[in-house]
This record gives sequence, structure tokens and C-alpha cells, in this order.
Amino acid sequence: MLKVGLTGGIGSGKSEVSRRLREHGAVVIDADRIAREVVEPGTPGLAAVVAEFGEDVLLPDGALDREKVGRIVFADPDRLAALNAIVHPLVGERMQELMDAAPADAVVVYDVPLLAENGLAGMYDEVVVVDAPEEVQLDRLVARRGMTEEDARARMAAQASRADRRAVATHVIDNSGTLTDLKTRVDALWASLTRRAAP
Repeated sequence: MLKVGLTGGIGSGKSEVSRRLREHGAVVIDADRIAREVVEPGTPGLAAVVAEFGEDVLLPDGALDREKVGRIVFADPDRLAALNAIVHPLVGERMQELMDAAPADAVVVYDVPLLAENGLAGMYDEVVVVDAPEEVQLDRLVARRGMTEEDARARMAAQASRADRRAVATHVIDNSGTLTDLKTRVDALWASLTRRAAP
């Protein structure tokens, strides 16, 4: 089994790379998706978040208001640390369960947004960083996700710098160009990963 950490700043295109690797045959374990699952209504994770942040972070249907929590934690490092202390251990447990269920010869791609921030590079055989210039990230967040420039900059500032992410990479995927460019780069990456995984 080849364990691959995949990361990239918000708006870098990491999710697109993850999707394309899944199409190639990778077993993708998506930390963001798991982070949502562990705070769904009725979970101990959601109860812990409400205990820490108050009932105000719930939507009328009882689900977590992710936008509201985002505005709170990305403006205050201490609040972000409090949220991470609740969510990260739960995510780690679930990721381990999924890895244990993967075939022994799989290329397992861990889609981990905060890989560099949390010093996790050493857990993986390879680390893939999806990279784009900050102005490209900002344009994508404002144009495609509808964020205000202020919100987008706050989220970018809360993450590791491009240099810090690139420093832990064994592969850097430049995603400053077109989707065709990206496809070519992901195809080449997959060829490299499967060569490394081969017995």
C-alpha cells in the first residue's frame, strides 16, 4: 500500500486533483468530507462543538452552520485551535478505519487540507502539493465560491504559506493554468505513484 498525502491551499484546485486521482483508481480518503461527517446532527462531535461555541452555531434544522463557524474561527486563532481540538481526533479515527478497509496493494490518497500546518508529512510515503499563485486562489474564491475578498484573504492567511507547503512536498502540481494542463500533470503524477507502488 502506498500512502499519499494530498494538500493545497484553499482555491488551489486540490479537490479537482483528488477527483482525478479517484478516477485513475486511487482510494481517496477525504479529510474535509470526514470532518463534516463527524459533526453531523446526533454525533458526539456536534455536541462537543455546541458545548464549546454555543447553540448559535446551529441552523434551524439542528445542523452545524459551517459558514458561521468559519467566520468565528478564521478570525481568531484561539477559537480555531479549540475547534481543531474537537474535530481532528475524530477525523483521525475515521481515516484510520477507512485505511484499514483499503486493499493491501492500493494507492491510498489522503486529501488533507491542513497537512503542512499540522506537521503530518512524515505519515505519508509521498506528499503531493497542489499549488497556485495567491492571486489565482483569491480570484477563484471570489468568483467561484462567492466569498468576499476579506473572507477569502482571512481563510488564506489562516493556512500555511505556499513556501511551507512546497517545503514538505515530494511532488508539486502547478495548477495556475487550464484544466487540460492539470489533467496532463495528474496523469504524469499517477504514472509515478503507480510505479512507486508496484511490487
